[in-house]
Amino acid sequence: METKSKGLSAWQLTMMALGSVIGGSFFLGSSVAIHAAGPSILLSYILAGVLVYLILYALSEMTVAAPTVGSFSNFAARELGPGFGFVVGWLYWTGTVLSMSSEATAISILLREWFPHLSIAIFGSFLIVGVTLVNLLGADKFGKIVSGLSGVKIFAIIFFIITAIVLITGLLPHKSAIGAGELTRESIMPGGIKGIAGSMLLVVFAYAGFEIIGLAASEARNPRDTIPKAIRYTVFALVGLYILYATALLPLIPTAALNETVSPMVASLDRWGIGWAGSALNGVLISASLSAMLAAIFGLGRMVRSLVDEGHAPQLLKDNKDVPYRGILFSGLAMLIGLGFGLLFPRVYLVLISTSGFTLIFTYAVIMASHIRFRKREGCPPEGICQVKGFPYSSYIALISLIIVLLSMPLIPGQGTGLVAGIVMLVLFSAIYFVMRYRISTYNKTTVRGGIQSKPGLLTEFSEEITPDKEENKDN
Repeated sequence: METKSKGLSAWQLTMMALGSVIGGSFFLGSSVAIHAAGPSILLSYILAGVLVYLILYALSEMTVAAPTVGSFSNFAARELGPGFGFVVGWLYWTGTVLSMSSEATAISILLREWFPHLSIAIFGSFLIVGVTLVNLLGADKFGKIVSGLSGVKIFAIIFFIITAIVLITGLLPHKSAIGAGELTRESIMPGGIKGIAGSMLLVVFAYAGFEIIGLAASEARNPRDTIPKAIRYTVFALVGLYILYATALLPLIPTAALNETVSPMVASLDRWGIGWAGSALNGVLISASLSAMLAAIFGLGRMVRSLVDEGHAPQLLKDNKDVPYRGILFSGLAMLIGLGFGLLFPRVYLVLISTSGFTLIFTYAVIMASHIRFRKREGCPPEGICQVKGFPYSSYIALISLIIVLLSMPLIPGQGTGLVAGIVMLVLFSAIYFVMRYRISTYNKTTVRGGIQSKPGLLTEFSEEITPDKEENKDN
């Protein structure tokens, strides 16, 4: 395995993962999950943290054994078949595009607090163009930018936790101690098991983005050491921050008062007379969404390059340079289209994030299925480093849990539409793959028959275009 003297360090990978994870879906989308689960949201965060642990280490085992761009898309194609690689690659790409389009919309809306007449269409488009161009700088420069923005978000969460502790303990001058506060008046599980199950999609989605570690493996410094270390940092940082955040929040505000139109942090501090924090945290929300977009386009560009290499995307997007310029620009263009779609339906935020949540959790389920096949076929990775404990039972538990999370989506109003949209996308990409495969097979049979030189139709030409020539791949 090649060891790079230059490349992304474990710390940069961790900050990129945190930058991709902690976005608008955490600061805004978590309101819906907390509203549904009540104080039992703590259990949801812990359960989701266990799932993230298993998924990340499963991904780590496969990545350390064979670091590659595209990561889980390539693993799915290798372990489960090319059809799975095609579907999960495009499903992940599309879902992330929708998610980041909603982030651009959210940033524009948040800025209206300071600039009431700001055009969402114009500024949102400007924002998408800006983050796309930043990604063209390359991994090293990009990693430093995202690390800085991630640091701002983490500082803000820590600041909120400390402020909440001050309020709870009564250390703030002229204010009495809140103590257990709203927890004394709330049922532990107001929505019962259904509330916890329904919240799991948004809770797991609040962790979504950690898979960028796998996508960036080919650009990491000494992947065999760097990837597992970055995963440990990421898991402990996320689980610790989320649990501390929820524990500090719950005494401050009734969970029934939360919804996706306001950040729980802003609402809780405003409720206790710390209004100046609202404007400050509004700026942090903007930073959160911005760094999530930066990290997401980084992953999307490399996913497009992987799809091209696998023959699952048009050769027009092929790029042999270190920075996949065409994949990044193509993803940026798709985000502009997604933004336009979002502006047609201004209340579609929950539908967008639940649809994105479906695609990402489906991707995680495919990662676990790929890992199960990988371990059965290969055993432990090189040097005997088996990071997923309790295999195969832990991997099967994670896979089944992810399927249950998807089936529980309709338990929260609005998520049912996301489930339907996700299934439609899954069927659509599957159909595209099988149609293309059939056309390629038919054309190949036609050309090998004696003397038939008929010109292929448009679909056949398209199939030839997205299927790279084997000799060309060898040269590359």
